[in-house]
Amino acid sequence: MKLQRTPLILLTIAVLLGAGVYLYEQGNPQREAAQEQAKQVFSFKEDEVQELTLKTPQHTLSFRQALAVPASQPSQKAAPASPQPQSSTWRMTAPNSALANEASVAYLLNLLTTAKSEQPLTVPATKQPEFGFDAPLATVDVKLKDQKQHRLVLGKPNFDRSAMYAQADPAAQPNADLSVLLVPMEFENAVSRPLAEWQQLEKPNIKPGRKSK
Repeated sequence: MKLQRTPLILLTIAVLLGAGVYLYEQGNPQREAAQEQAKQVFSFKEDEVQELTLKTPQHTLSFRQALAVPASQPSQKAAPASPQPQSSTWRMTAPNSALANEASVAYLLNLLTTAKSEQPLTVPATKQPEFGFDAPLATVDVKLKDQKQHRLVLGKPNFDRSAMYAQADPAAQPNADLSVLLVPMEFENAVSRPLAEWQQLEKPNIKPGRKSK
């Protein structure tokens, strides 16, 4: 018995629709991963950063990651000494040479490596003042261990202070169009610290006094 023409067409359409839905679902995780990656402002990780420079209207701060040498321990004759693990520490190199406040540096690095943004808005260079880029709140320059460099320019908050205008790796040409992002407002606190909060406080060297009788 031959199938009628209409049921055969409907069956074919159903099969094609089912195949299309299957292929869409199979590709959905890849699409979501690609979209998630596209929202990431920078792709580098915290442990890849070697140098960090923060420029604000108040000051210019420079930091460099260095290896902290662990304290030596007495060797034991019974067993050979095992190599001590090396940890990294941040040092301020400008305007002062001192140990950096690890918490302040880590907070800024965490924002740089986790910040996400929607599709950037492309606007003419003449609109810099509208977004605060004519007098930036801060400019953050990062140099990675593989010598690659990245820059984040922070402008002013948007109208409801839910985010900040920013440029990631802006074009070097002064008249080039601006690629404007919206980044978390936490950047404002991260870059607006006073100088004292970027340095590690040294403990005063207090000599023990003589006990009174």
